[in-house]
Amino acid sequence: MSKLGTLGARLHRGEVGYDFVGNRKIWYGISILITITAIVGLAVRGLNMGIEFQGGAVFNTPKNTQASVSQAERYAEEASGHDAIVQKLGNGSLRIQVAGIGTNEADRVSAELAKDLKLSEDEVTGELVGPSWGEQIATKAWQGLGIFLVLVVIYLAIAFEWRMALAAFVALIHDITITVGIYALVGFEVTPGTVIGLLTILGYSLYDTVVVFDSLKEQTKDITKQTRWTYSDVANRSINSTLVRSINTTVVALLPVAGLLFIGGGFLGAGMLNDISLSLFVGLAAGAYSSIFIATPLVADLKEREPQMKALRKRVLAKRAQAATQGAPADAAGTDEPLDDEPEDAAPAVVGPRNQPTSRGRGRGRPSGKRR
Repeated sequence: MSKLGTLGARLHRGEVGYDFVGNRKIWYGISILITITAIVGLAVRGLNMGIEFQGGAVFNTPKNTQASVSQAERYAEEASGHDAIVQKLGNGSLRIQVAGIGTNEADRVSAELAKDLKLSEDEVTGELVGPSWGEQIATKAWQGLGIFLVLVVIYLAIAFEWRMALAAFVALIHDITITVGIYALVGFEVTPGTVIGLLTILGYSLYDTVVVFDSLKEQTKDITKQTRWTYSDVANRSINSTLVRSINTTVVALLPVAGLLFIGGGFLGAGMLNDISLSLFVGLAAGAYSSIFIATPLVADLKEREPQMKALRKRVLAKRAQAATQGAPADAAGTDEPLDDEPEDAAPAVVGPRNQPTSRGRGRGRPSGKRR
């Protein structure tokens, strides 16, 4: 842990770093590939919509029912003629969902299930679920998502600038698309809990992005008054300076969600946890990725198109070329004042450990011999 803290401090000071912005085409390519895979999975397989969105019936058996999940699923499909989803609850009872059946069919299916499971008809309880309730939830969710995105774009445009708002919007769409696509590929059931999970990850997705943007905003004040760093250099410094913090917050958030998904939903068989835990797990991971590899590099791309930033890049590159011809070290190319009151010996982004200058006046004027 001490080594991680030391690395974080060195990243924050710019002593070490990785060129995230310089390799942005690689990250863009990876994101495009993942997004296309998610869209293809969504188009080919579609979403496994829960009974709340399709309508149907839910049947519950008593505790410690002897039939297995596969047996109960086969009995329900034979009795109803529709696909069935069976979940075994913690007390040994079964929850059987059959979509697309009405009241008359539900009574018949309930009686046949009781016979197949060797239970009395009174022991198998059922309830009908109308599709209108799920449609209302979906409609409200889409409305909430639209309002959220509009407010986020407006806020970021005011607090930062429109380029950062656009980059954050692209990152959010990226995260939602990947999460929904993975749901289609995995085949997990989409329930109201899934909708809640999708809306929840939007805030987490923005958290790391805003942290990096805030650092970038502070470090780019009066950037055109120096010839040491380009906008992309400073953007890269911002990512590196907040990298360990982003990783720590993401890991801490992923651990309990992973416990719900892999232990609760997988090992313990609490299948009802899968719907919300998968959306949270994928969304948190995608949000951390997009804030580092998508949002900030995209802002740098947009800013570098401005005439002022193009002129700054020319001056910086010319200064570095001049320093190179004169045999000066790469980090001494600029002699202007550094950004944000940074020490003069600070290295630019994406360099190895910087060399500390020797003190020229060390020992000057100091009397020789023993001190008294």
